[in-house]
Amino acid sequence: MNLATLIARHRSAFTPIFDPPLTADNTVYMELSATSEFGRGLEPADLDAAVFARIDAAGALAGVGGYLENRSVYKDTALFDGDAERCIHIGVDVFMPVGTPLHAPLAGRVHSFANRATQGDYGPVIILRHELDGVEFHSLYGHLSEDSLAGIAEGRAVAAGERIAAIGPRPINGDWTPHLHFQLIRDMQGISGDYPGVVRPVDLDFYRDNCPDPMPLLLA
Repeated sequence: MNLATLIARHRSAFTPIFDPPLTADNTVYMELSATSEFGRGLEPADLDAAVFARIDAAGALAGVGGYLENRSVYKDTALFDGDAERCIHIGVDVFMPVGTPLHAPLAGRVHSFANRATQGDYGPVIILRHELDGVEFHSLYGHLSEDSLAGIAEGRAVAAGERIAAIGPRPINGDWTPHLHFQLIRDMQGISGDYPGVVRPVDLDFYRDNCPDPMPLLLA
């Protein structure tokens, strides 16, 4: 069974990541593709202001989107320097204010964590390990606050609904507009404290299967 099918089968077992829960009615679609108004090389302060102005104008709690988007925003960051072919985003971004709490959507354990401080990287990131029907999979939370890593330990049990982290600020969060990068991962491929969130188009078939759209777990 692939991960997308497993998630769909057990959708009712998951708890909201945000409080109040995000829904189609209280979010606005946020596109950062190369052709969008937010993907055209705005200065950081201008980009932040434009993103949150759009959320406010829509009367929304969050801007949400980005799965499988082809983006150009990575090419000028230190992490992606010399690797312009990596442009397909395989998680979902949730743009919300700094300090917004995040909660575990399912019981599990801390798989790994890190503070990936290179510009364009995740900044503080936490990866949880879960199991359903005997199938192991993982959820990744990137661009967190630095204090999200306080007291954390690999293997620590996490309850469904437990507060696990908060959205971080620039530059701590990898120097991005404040948001959560949320990603599902079936096979971590031996990686710890990290996993690609942006991949090359030639590798997309593998990553689309290994990292299916996490939107069903974000919107109630």
